[in-house]
Amino acid sequence: MAKETKVILTCTECLSRNYVTHRNPKTHNQRLELMKFCKKCGKHTLHKETK
Repeated sequence: MAKETKVILTCTECLSRNYVTHRNPKTHNQRLELMKFCKKCGKHTLHKETK
């Protein structure tokens, strides 16, 4: 059984940490990048995984 790790997603424009999600490091070995809605910016922006 693979263990999922908790990751924090940060907005690339305002650098606010908006979302927390999980990913499986065995199947997804690269950093997660998603288009999400940023409440601070008020628009959809790219959110990247932080350590």
